[in-house]
Order: sequence, then structure tokens, then C-alpha cells
Amino acid sequence: MDYRKEFERMMKSQREIALATLTDGRPNVRIVNFYYESECNTLYFSSFADNQKVVEVDKNPHIAFTTISANGEEHVRVQNGVARRCQVSIDTIKDKFLAKMPDYMMSIPEMLPALVLFEVTFDRADVVLDFEHMENITL
Repeated sequence: MDYRKEFERMMKSQREIALATLTDGRPNVRIVNFYYESECNTLYFSSFADNQKVVEVDKNPHIAFTTISANGEEHVRVQNGVARRCQVSIDTIKDKFLAKMPDYMMSIPEMLPALVLFEVTFDRADVVLDFEHMENITL
């Protein structure tokens, strides 16, 4: 089985991740939409600038996430992600979010100034198809 191909398929088709941050020694998990750019192995998500996750990521950039599947058990899990405010303009990447999620909040021009764009880099991922088919891959 080509787990790298399965990784790419899931990152393209799945729309949400459960994002885990750490603040004051306590984990905090929430659901966020994402876009994954395979050419640079980078996951992007946005947040309103006044959201607590912005403070948490700025304070400690080490994150973990799991994609959320609509198809049973299959998911991607990353434990060694590093998130940082993105140097790329949200205008530059918004069309990629909208191609994946046409109803995403980036479709409302008034929302863009209120959003902070984050990029997440990682070099390993667990690819889980079901309880019998899983593998840790290096990207």
C-alpha cells in the first residue's frame, strides 16, 4: 500500500483538523478548517486575531493535530507540528481555501482583515486507514 499517496488523498479531501495547543501546561483542542500545500509540505489554517488559539500558538508553536474524516476511521495524525504566523498574505492563499471549501469564511471580503493565517510544518505523520492499516511516514 502506498501510504504517502493515501496521506496526500486525505490531506486534499478532508477539511477539518482537531488542533491541539498547549498553554500554561494544559492542552487545548479545537476544530479548525485547513488547506494543505503538498509542494511545500505546509498546512495552513486561519483564526480570528482575537481568538485564544492565536495567543497559544504565539506563546508555544509546538502543536499536534488529527484530521477529521467523514469516512470512518481514516485520518492523518501529526505530533511534531510547528505553527507560526504565515508570511504569505491571506489574499494570496484564500482561493486555495475556497476551492476546497467554497462556503469558507474567506469568501466574505469583510472577514479577511480580521483573520490571522498560520502555517504548520512537520516532517512525519501517522496515516491511518483503519485499525489494521496504518503507518508512520516521513515527508
